[in-house]
Amino acid sequence: MSNSAAPRRGRPPKGAAQLSKHAIVEATLKVIDADGIGAVSMRSVSRVLGVDAKSLYNHVEGKEDLLDAVAERLLGTIGLPPLTGDPEADLRAIAHAFRERALRHPEAAPLVLTRQLASFEGLAPVEAVLVALRDAGCPTSEAVHLLRAFVATLIGTLLREVNAGPTYGTTDTAAIAQREAALTNSGLPAVADAAQHLARFDAETEYEFTIGLALDAVAARLARSR
Repeated sequence: MSNSAAPRRGRPPKGAAQLSKHAIVEATLKVIDADGIGAVSMRSVSRVLGVDAKSLYNHVEGKEDLLDAVAERLLGTIGLPPLTGDPEADLRAIAHAFRERALRHPEAAPLVLTRQLASFEGLAPVEAVLVALRDAGCPTSEAVHLLRAFVATLIGTLLREVNAGPTYGTTDTAAIAQREAALTNSGLPAVADAAQHLARFDAETEYEFTIGLALDAVAARLARSR
């Protein structure tokens, strides 16, 4: 008769029993907010949760699946407005809703451009834009081009808004004066002439200008389509 005891089932690591895909996505967003998308790994996310990295595989297949889930969360939680039949007003409202959500996790916004999502939640904003364009008489192929250009413009202006300081000016009074002086003394006439404007950055004004420009382009293409 063997004296060896039957192997006992190991206890899950602390916190693993409460693990869920929702919690994993929230932890991933914390990693992205702090260090950017490049810092995401199964190990970095598991550290936030205080669990073994292997336990994450019970809920996600790996890093790529994890990034898809974050993109879906970002898109799926947008409060999409009801369409009015006015394509310019509808696209502006969709853009505002996306901006409001994206600015909560601005470092995660590029995932919308880089992930191919197939879920209902992930595709809902795409559906809203396509319906707005279709109802305005835009052919499907043209609507897809406009969708991609509009989303790229929206993401671009949001990234600029978050990282405006070094490149596009600043809102700090002392830094504005310093930057304006440097631009004025650059030896470049056009730059010097625009120095007071180049040295400043107002996120709201820049966002509204960029979206307005994009909507003007959409309106022009819609007019040509008709």
